[in-house]
Amino acid sequence: MKGRAGASRNADLETSRPGAGSVDAPTVEGFGFEWSTYDQAKRDDGSLRRAFDRYFAAFPWADVPPGAAGIDVGCGTGRWARLAAERDVRLLALDASADALAVAGRHAPACRLLQASAVELPLRSQSLDFAFSLGVLHHLPDTEGAIAEIHRVLKPGAPFLVYLYYAFENRPAWFRLLWRASDAVRRGIARSPHRLRLGLTKAIAAAVYLPLARLARLLERRGRDVEMLPLSAYRDQPYYVMQTDALDRFGTRLEKRYTRTEIEELLTGGGFTGIRFREDWPYWVVVARA
Repeated sequence: MKGRAGASRNADLETSRPGAGSVDAPTVEGFGFEWSTYDQAKRDDGSLRRAFDRYFAAFPWADVPPGAAGIDVGCGTGRWARLAAERDVRLLALDASADALAVAGRHAPACRLLQASAVELPLRSQSLDFAFSLGVLHHLPDTEGAIAEIHRVLKPGAPFLVYLYYAFENRPAWFRLLWRASDAVRRGIARSPHRLRLGLTKAIAAAVYLPLARLARLLERRGRDVEMLPLSAYRDQPYYVMQTDALDRFGTRLEKRYTRTEIEELLTGGGFTGIRFREDWPYWVVVARA
């Protein structure tokens, strides 16, 4: 990574702020609060790197040339940007929240920070060599517009890694019913004041996430298949991650979920080709080409 100033050599940057309608303001404010509260400074580096490797398992780093310019769309705390920037690349860390970018500036100092909406990228067309966006675009009012905008700023053939919340289409009916009940709880909690939201999600982490995650770990060690057990994905995660994700899950006002087919249609409609899905958890992580 060549430093903040270097990114501008491959991308024309303009002063920008998210425009009306391109973001949901309460959602942006909520994420600013979330990442200021759980800034990931207390997260152990090992669990963070394991998560990074899981998300980026199918990303074609071999096709990213040395010194390439890329962008993390919706960087949050900058945790993924920091690890991506360890490679010989120049990285923009973009977020709509100034509070989130303040945290990202501490965690990913080698990245150039950019406050903007993913629907209104202040970048020259075909100026970037790669892009990634993990767990962000489903929180935007215009997910389709964001995907098309990311395609616009990528060079032809450049890889794009994206993770969108899935619609549990590969889960049984009882699982989807349980999710609908939890989503009703989310809609209530997400509209509460920040401090109440934090307290409620801490209680959920302690009373729901932790017991189910540790039960899944115990059953797995006894040879049981725990894939269908709710929250089994957290069986090897530290409690800090559970607290973070409980706030992320239940404290977010705007959330959309997509089936695999719908995600493919979103990417195709945005101009992407060569779409490849990761076939296991987390669903759905996709690599596509501009």
